[in-house]
Amino acid sequence: MLSFLLIIVASIFFMGLVVRTKSLASGRKGPDILQPMRDIVRLWRKGSVYSTTTSIIFQIAPTIYFSSIIMAILMIPHGNIPGIISFGGDFVMFAYILGLGKFMLIISALDTGSSFEGMGASREALFSMLVEPAFFIIMGSLALFTGHTSFHEIFTALNYGSYISYMIGTLATFVLVLIAMIENSRMPIDDPKTHLELTMVHEVMILDNSGFDLGVILYATPLKFAMYGALIANFFIGSVSLQISIPLFIVIQTVFAIIVGILESFMARFRMSHNPQFIFMLTSISLLIFFGVLLVLGKFI
Repeated sequence: MLSFLLIIVASIFFMGLVVRTKSLASGRKGPDILQPMRDIVRLWRKGSVYSTTTSIIFQIAPTIYFSSIIMAILMIPHGNIPGIISFGGDFVMFAYILGLGKFMLIISALDTGSSFEGMGASREALFSMLVEPAFFIIMGSLALFTGHTSFHEIFTALNYGSYISYMIGTLATFVLVLIAMIENSRMPIDDPKTHLELTMVHEVMILDNSGFDLGVILYATPLKFAMYGALIANFFIGSVSLQISIPLFIVIQTVFAIIVGILESFMARFRMSHNPQFIFMLTSISLLIFFGVLLVLGKFI
């Protein structure tokens, strides 16, 4: 429950920190740190408009997408405190619950009958499929390293006793940051501010959503960022007391948001044809983590 509450609180400020960092990097003062949440709350107060050509899938998809993220967050532990849902192999359910939400959003884009939205859905499905092996190799490697298969047990048992294990933790953090950028359709894979339809990915999928539904989809981005930030925080929190782990969690989420803002300020978006190569690179780094774990365990022959 503690992890769930901390992630919700972090999500309220996350996008504001990203926007403020980007503003300062470009020499502007920028909006208030809570302005992105105010925009989302304003959308929540509005009703949704549905095209007569869409079916019930288009109407229920935003709610299922948002619910899947909430369900995934319930599995995230905070140090030695397990998530509300915790069992052996829960990271597999975590990945496929998120996959269910993404699937609903993709078929809702196809449900509109728009060729542009179908194009974005195709790209989103491809990028999600390519990034999945990197996540499973990381979690599988950590499960092999610790001998446990749930988030809580893995992060509780994780300890760093050698230079190789420090390298494993650093590489895993690096890959999780980039997975968060890809899953949230941010630079360098996607630009949420783009208005060129031929290069849009996530934004083109939600062109027909409005009002409350659009607010729900937009709030999913800071929620997912804070969720991946909580996963990263668990690498460093370990089994320390709450007096240390909670401030450390806040610091890590703040640094994560600033890193996202800096990356988006100083990094150009990739050409669309280079995105699969970049995502495959994450799988290669994940394999390095796997081989590092074999080396630490003395099983690398």
